[in-house]
Amino acid sequence: MTDSPEQQPTVTGRLRRLRPAFTQTGWWPLPACVLLGATCGFSYGVLAQPEYAATSYAMVTAGKDTDPAAALGYAQSYGRLATSDATLAYAKGAAGEPVRELRTHVRSETSPDSPMIAVTGTSADRDRAADIANAVTEAVVVSSGHVAKDTGVKLIKFSHAVPPADPVSPSAPLGTAVGASAGGLVGGLVLLVRPRNGRRGVTAQVPGPAQGGTAGERELVR
Repeated sequence: MTDSPEQQPTVTGRLRRLRPAFTQTGWWPLPACVLLGATCGFSYGVLAQPEYAATSYAMVTAGKDTDPAAALGYAQSYGRLATSDATLAYAKGAAGEPVRELRTHVRSETSPDSPMIAVTGTSADRDRAADIANAVTEAVVVSSGHVAKDTGVKLIKFSHAVPPADPVSPSAPLGTAVGASAGGLVGGLVLLVRPRNGRRGVTAQVPGPAQGGTAGERELVR
């Protein structure tokens, strides 16, 4: 017994509903972007050159006749001077790098609650990272000593930077996770902004004039 032509569209529709949801609704960009992002993140974690970071600390101390609260303000100032051209020019000899290269491998941080300055050096070599941090910190300490009598505060070296054991650059597992997350975000944005063919404009159907009614009613309408 064969199906009638009226039953064939129904069978075809059932077969279409059995297709996977992501192919029917077009969700393929999401897993594709996640896979691509994970691959890129894994490749970066494996092939990227490791980078090490070492940090040394300096502290601002107030003199006998100086308000202790002034140490916080001077700590902020010396923290900004740590990456200045004058300080880096003094530290380039001990750091073993020119000022232009040294500027990209050093950063300083301060806290509004503590008169502490953190100087961090970064490099592909762990020993060089520690040398950069110590050289810049020493340069700031020496520079502050020249004006200690005028400022009433003194900058001392609090902690010596040591070569780090582990790099700070992302590892292969971390790079894979970050890449997959970024790919999922991009895939979700693609699904949101792409045009959807299934949603077309719908025109409202306006009912036509009624065809019924008696002759007397048509006379009243006139």
